[in-house]
Amino acid sequence: MISILIVDDQTIIRHGLKSLLEIQSDLKVIGDAGNGQEALKEIAFLQQDNQQLDVVLLDMRMPIMDGVATTKQISQRFPELKVLILTTFDDDEYVSQAMNYGAKGYLLKDSPPEDLAMAIRAVSRGNTHLGPGLFEKVLQRSPETTTSMSVMPPELAQLSPREREVLNLIATGANNREIAAKLYISSKTVKNHITSILSKLNLRDRTQAAIWVNQIQSKI
Repeated sequence: MISILIVDDQTIIRHGLKSLLEIQSDLKVIGDAGNGQEALKEIAFLQQDNQQLDVVLLDMRMPIMDGVATTKQISQRFPELKVLILTTFDDDEYVSQAMNYGAKGYLLKDSPPEDLAMAIRAVSRGNTHLGPGLFEKVLQRSPETTTSMSVMPPELAQLSPREREVLNLIATGANNREIAAKLYISSKTVKNHITSILSKLNLRDRTQAAIWVNQIQSKI
C-alpha cells in the first residue's frame, strides 16, 4: 500500500483527489494540508505517530509556502519521502526549481486519473515521472538557464522530440502498450522508436535506458 499526503490550498481539490486516488486498491490518502507549512507539520505528526508516509502530492502555487519551498524543506528534513508536484501551471522555472530541490515527478492537474496513479507508483519506487511535454524542461542545468537544445546532454540532443517522449515514458516504467496509448501511436511505432533510441544511446535494453535517464536527471 502506498500512503499519500495531499497538499493543496483548495479544499475541493484535496477532497476530489482523495476520492480519485482511493479508487485504486494500492493507494491510500492518510492526510492533507492547505499549504507548505501545514504539510511540514502534518509530516512531522505522522512520523511521531509512526504512520508510514510514502508520497507527498504537492500543489505548486499555494499561499504562505509554495510547492518549490516546501519541496526544499521536505528534501532537507524528510529525505526519505518522495515528492510529486501537481499543478495547473506549465512553468519552466518552477519545473526546474522543484526538480533541483528533490521532487521526483511533475504532472499537470488536467492529467487523466490513471496517469496520476501511475506517476505516484513510479515516484514511490524512486523513479522519476514527468508529464508529457515536460521532459525537456527539467534538463536545464539551472532555473536561470534558457531552454534550448544546447543545454541538453549531447546524447539526448540527437534524439527526436518523439523519441525523447518515448524515453521519458520508458523511465516511468510504462510498457509498449501504455506508451502507444499515451502518445496515440501504434505499438509497432513504439518498438521502432525504442530500437532507434537504444542504437543512438548505445544501450542494451529498456532497463538500461531507464537507468540512464534517471542518472541524467539526478545531475540536474
